[in-house]
Amino acid sequence: MSPTRVLVLNSGSSSVKYQLLDMRGGDRLAVGLVERIGEERSRLKHTPADGGSREWSGSIPDHEAALKAVAAELAKDGLGLDSEELAAIGHRVVHGGRRFTEPTVIDDAVLAEIERLIPVAPLHNPANLTGIRTARGLRPDLPQVAVFDTAFHTTMPESAARYAIDVETADAHRIRRYGFHGTSHAYVSREAARLLGRAPEDVNVIVLHLGNGASASAVRGGRCVDTSMGLTPLEGLVMGTRSGDLDPAVIFHLMRVGGMSADEIDTLLNKRSGLIGLCGDNDMREIRRRVDAGDERARLAFDIYIHRLKKYIGAYYAVLGRVDAVVFTAGVGENAAAVREAAVAGLEGLGLAVDGELNAGRGDGARLVSPADARVAVAVVPTDEEMEIATQTYALVKESGNPG
Repeated sequence: MSPTRVLVLNSGSSSVKYQLLDMRGGDRLAVGLVERIGEERSRLKHTPADGGSREWSGSIPDHEAALKAVAAELAKDGLGLDSEELAAIGHRVVHGGRRFTEPTVIDDAVLAEIERLIPVAPLHNPANLTGIRTARGLRPDLPQVAVFDTAFHTTMPESAARYAIDVETADAHRIRRYGFHGTSHAYVSREAARLLGRAPEDVNVIVLHLGNGASASAVRGGRCVDTSMGLTPLEGLVMGTRSGDLDPAVIFHLMRVGGMSADEIDTLLNKRSGLIGLCGDNDMREIRRRVDAGDERARLAFDIYIHRLKKYIGAYYAVLGRVDAVVFTAGVGENAAAVREAAVAGLEGLGLAVDGELNAGRGDGARLVSPADARVAVAVVPTDEEMEIATQTYALVKESGNPG
């Protein structure tokens, strides 16, 4: 029997998230996280399928040591990287530019192109590359597949992807809207169609991925036609620490009048803006607690967050022409009933509403929170980016006839 397991790696600058899945039935065999890599007190948490979590703290100096520690934990459960049942390793890569429009088996040329894209993803692609190179060193015989956050959005028409700046300048510096969270938008839009009992090709969906990072997408017949993030993940919705949409002249004003450097403004807009800049908190649970307690700063932050959401729902309704579902996902989208209720309040004329009881209820799976007679479904669909990466990775290696 051909190997059916896929190890999914998401390498950050100081962390590695991982999952091992068996693609025969989609079973999660192990889940884990290594964090604070390079610090004195690194931490590894490993949870096998039986749920008996193990934690380890100590020094993990680099990503190579981190992956070796992951391999050791997997081996304790009989799931080591040397297993003949391992078909491939799938890597999350944030930025694939215009070249990578689908999952890609990694070779030296692919690595070089991911490295060439570092200037447009300086916080993410270097860490992704480190994880890939380390994994290739540990299992050079095994197919390694890159699954790109930007790939799902490469179906956007030029009218949505291009900024209205000088074409030669834009092309010379690869300036265009790429979009992010693509694996989540792909998975959630497809699961929303399944929830509605229809084929993805027959459904138009607005997906709202609301976590600390947040993005919206307009998906027509399974293909992205617009998304809120742009050249970088800074554009679009109000986020935990990012501003989202902003008049570009604010940057010039801060340079000329505020005396701020480009790096200082970068830090301001990416790390000290959004909800945390507005009210000092980026946890929606705490913000709602403060709102309920009468805190006006928290109320304003919440209102600004919702106002931006409504604008994107309306804009993407116009882009799509017909909408079958508005779908909430990720940490805030899946758990904050107040955000879902407020985001669609007043949009009854567009066929949008939530049922108070359904919306307030909690559940583990995909579910509708709109009234039974609603013209447009409002749904909650838990995202599963690791499953999407594993699915795309396994399909590619099977298609190429080289699993394991």
